[in-house]
Amino acid sequence: MTLIDFVINGSAAVALGAVIGLERQWRQRMAGLRTNALVALGAASFVMLSMMTLDEVSPTRVAAQVVSGIGFLGAGVIMRDGLNVRGLNTAATLWCSGAIGVLAGAGHLEFATVSALLVIIANVFLRPVARSVDRKVIDLRDEEETIFDVVVVVPRPALKEMRSRMFELLANTDFSLRGLRVDLERQEPEEASLTVSLLVQPDQQGELEQFARTVGRLDEVLALTWKAG
Repeated sequence: MTLIDFVINGSAAVALGAVIGLERQWRQRMAGLRTNALVALGAASFVMLSMMTLDEVSPTRVAAQVVSGIGFLGAGVIMRDGLNVRGLNTAATLWCSGAIGVLAGAGHLEFATVSALLVIIANVFLRPVARSVDRKVIDLRDEEETIFDVVVVVPRPALKEMRSRMFELLANTDFSLRGLRVDLERQEPEEASLTVSLLVQPDQQGELEQFARTVGRLDEVLALTWKAG
């Protein structure tokens, strides 16, 4: 591999990674323009290094190690918010940027370009499709179903224990758990609130009231409210 080839392949990797990252940056995601560009360049550089030393290292083996390394990087952008998981799409995009870098580093610039375009299409045009499917699924549900937020205020030291107790109590109900949030920014610094979002059927209103009364009688609970979300 000549220096010119190295520059061309590396530049292509940076450019394609930056194009993918531009969409992520525009949507204010954690891994944006620079991150995707650097991931693509790094992957391309490792592959080009292996091509310079063909007698010692197989490019395919290096590419496999690049995939594993980017997997660890992607794990760093996946965050858990209560029962919700965020960052999966960003992690998958980083993984694709690495693959595009591998293609560019190996000199397959046309395939790298096509892959980058497909990633952008997936991130931009499949988003409204996914949202449309989500809305249709919601519309198919019984219109009488209601999501209730049960808010429990407890002392901060008791927060972990309260979460465990809530899960134990919910295991004995037929409610569909839709989310769990913790709020530490309250007027009283010693307090914290735990919000549980439940999907309640029309015939479960009495069960919801009984559940709220049971939670309210726990020693750790300072206050409890519930309302339709």
